[in-house]
This record gives sequence, structure tokens and C-alpha cells, in this order.
Amino acid sequence: MILTALDIGVDELERRTGWSIKPEGACKGEVCTPLRAGTVSGGRVQVPALAEQLRMPLLHDETHGLWAVGPESGGWALTTAEAPDLVLPDRDGNPFALSSLRGQKVALIAWASW
Repeated sequence: MILTALDIGVDELERRTGWSIKPEGACKGEVCTPLRAGTVSGGRVQVPALAEQLRMPLLHDETHGLWAVGPESGGWALTTAEAPDLVLPDRDGNPFALSSLRGQKVALIAWASW
């Protein structure tokens, strides 16, 4: 979910993520997670608190003033948006280090035939 602010209305949260806010906490299907005090106030959800409690990755694009919230991960959330240093052959067979692009936004696309 892409955001321009770090709070979101409870109705918009449910529409965009499937998580609804109920008295027992944030619920999706049969799963409910209790929320700490202050996570929801005045019909608005504080995204950083929700992301932490649901283990959703939260990334900030300072240049464009946007936030991206990933799906809940059951404990496997990314802690950073920094990829490990990979070195793979380029189209000519020369080694190419992913770290040579550090500081730039990179779309890494992988494909497998199976």
C-alpha cells in the first residue's frame, strides 16, 4: 500500500489491506491481533505502530514523500530495503556487483522456468 501520510482511516485500511479494526484489535479473516493503546485514535490508524505490530515492512521514499507498507509477514518481514551484495555475470559474462548501484532505486526481476 502506497501512502502520502503515516495515518489512514480505518475504512480505507480495510479496503486496501483487508485488515479491519475491531474491539479485539486488527482482524483479517479468523486472525485478530491486539493493538497497543494509541494505534487507533479518532477513526485513524497510526501506520508505523500498526506495521510494527503486524510485522509489515514500512519503507520511506524521501524524494517523493511516499511511504510503502508491505503485507503482514508472520515474522519474515524485511528489516531494510537494502539487498545483499550479489555478484552475477552480466550479458557479456563479466561479473556485475549489485552493490555498484547502491544509492539508486533498482528493480530486480528474477525468472525461473519451473
